[in-house]
Parts: sequence; structure tokens; C-alpha cells
Amino acid sequence: MSLDARLQSVWYGPAWRSLPLWPLALLYRMILALRALAYRSGLLHVEHVDVPVIVVGNLTVGGTGKTPVAAWLARQLEARGRRVGVVLRGYGGSHRGAPRVVTPTDDPRVTGDEALVHARRGMHTVVIGADRVAAARLAAEQGADVVVCDDGLQHVRLARDFEIAVIDGARGLGNRWLLPAGPLREPARELESVHAVVVTDRGGEGRADFSVRSPMLLRAQFAPGDAVNLLTNERRPLAGFVRVSNLHAIAGIGHPEAFFRGLVERGLVVTTHALPDHAPLDAGTLPFPADAIVLMTEKDAVKCRSIARPDWWWVDLEVSFGRAEAAALLTSVLERTGLTGAGVSLG
Repeated sequence: MSLDARLQSVWYGPAWRSLPLWPLALLYRMILALRALAYRSGLLHVEHVDVPVIVVGNLTVGGTGKTPVAAWLARQLEARGRRVGVVLRGYGGSHRGAPRVVTPTDDPRVTGDEALVHARRGMHTVVIGADRVAAARLAAEQGADVVVCDDGLQHVRLARDFEIAVIDGARGLGNRWLLPAGPLREPARELESVHAVVVTDRGGEGRADFSVRSPMLLRAQFAPGDAVNLLTNERRPLAGFVRVSNLHAIAGIGHPEAFFRGLVERGLVVTTHALPDHAPLDAGTLPFPADAIVLMTEKDAVKCRSIARPDWWWVDLEVSFGRAEAAALLTSVLERTGLTGAGVSLG
């Protein structure tokens, strides 16, 4: 079992399993408290940019669905005529130093996979950088009139107008311990201070037993859509793969089992290959036979287009809210950011 798998079994199992790590978690809590004190006392300062900032992030380590939710929000704002800048850290990429604008033709080994997913799917400006303040300012300089941060709830130096926390509905908050004893980057009570909490529902996974106190609590449905060919961009319904033999699936995301489960629920018989989040892919280390028909996530697809074969497909992820919930969320976002426009697009 890999280190990541062992940690996941500890974090999402009984709290007593993490007992040896409790002293480190308490130390981490102390560090968080000292940082908060530094901001309250004025030793550290929150910095503003010239455009509204919306942060979509999570309290837990691992996949919760924040990138699809951030992309959904960016599309909604663009549908209202807004020029959106998406800002990310660029995890999994080698880029360091000053913020960088990401283009659809960039190398994912440099920019990271999530940034390239945004760049290839949207018309918005995408900027990566460890310094989120500088990255947000560059996005504004490039013409963005609103910034959506994909991740960054804990990057408190960047002032924000709206915060959305995304929680995996099946796994919840795990054992509710802070790192490294549990999956939490911040104490669970921080959810009470964000403007909205989105609980992702991938269908068939069940729901974790946890309660959330938030001014706005919503559920987002995640479901696999069509398969898209990496070489030709042909779209094919997943039903077309039901009777396919030698079908393999790979997922280098925070919660790969959710992707595999979605395929199985569509009636597919697949051999699965779970990879670490942001894992690189190259021709010499692929875990499936050369003649396999392969389904993968979009994050994986952007990393292996240069080595793709005719029978490699990525599966589109459909994100949807209830119509009333979507309208309520967008209305709240627009009111708090000062963005205006006629109508609310829910497409």
C-alpha cells in the first residue's frame, strides 16, 4: 500500500488510528493560531486587488471537486458578460517565480494539470503562481474584471469578496483532525465563516455522516458525461463502451475511486489504475497494455496528449446544481462582489 493510501485509510477511519500523529496535529493547530494572531495584530496584512475575488477551495487534503465547481462558476460569470481570470497555484508543475499566464498549448509538466484544464476549456485568462496576490493582479492586468481562485482558502493574504468551500459528500471531513493526524487543513469550525458550502454528490457513493453550519449549503451533482477522444475530439456516449473488452481506466486525482465508480455505474467493465494526484504520465510508465482502450479523467488527458493513441478517451464531468440553488448562489456572489448584469444564466 502506498503512503497516500495508508494516510487515506487513517484519515477516513476511526479517530484512534491517528493517535501517534496527534502531537503533530496539535503543533499544526498552534501554528495556525499564531498566523491568525499575526493578522489580527497587524503584523501580517491582507492585500487587495482592483477586481472582485472569489475563492473556491476546501478544508481537506485530496479531491473534493473544487476544480469542476470553480470552472462552473467561471462559466456562469462569463455567460453574464464578465471577463474572468482563474488563478491557481499550479500544483504538479515545475513553474516557480513570478506569476505566469497559461495558454492551451503549454506543457502540463510546467503549468500543472488543473491550470491547463481551465485554459483548454474556457475563454477566461488563467494565471498560475505561488503568490496568489501577484497572480490575481496579473489576471486583472490581462483584462479580467473578476478573479476566481481555484483553491486558496488558506492563502489569507489575498483579500476576497466571496468564499466557497467544497466538501466531498461521500467522505466528508474524515476523522475531523488537523494534518497530519487527519485530512483537515483548518479546523472544521472555519466552515461557519465562508459564504457558501458546496457538498459534492457523485451518486452511488452514499453520504458521509457530518453536519455543516453555513449561511448557504448547496449540493452539486457530479456525473460522468460523454467520452472525448484525445486525438480527434470525437464525442461518444459511455453506453458505447459497455460491451468493449480490454477496457482500462486511469485516474490521477485526489479521489480516483469516485471516477471508477461512475464508470461502473454506467455498466462498464473496466480494469482500474489509481494514480497519485497530479501523477505524471509518460510512454514508459503507463500501467495498461499498449492495445488497451483507455478512459481517463480530463486532468490526466492534458498530461498525455503527446503520447495518446487512437483508443484513448477522457470522460467529461457534468456538474449541476438544482435550479433554485444555482440561482441563489449566483445571486449571492453577484451581490457581494458588486457585479451586475441582466438575468441569471444557469446553462
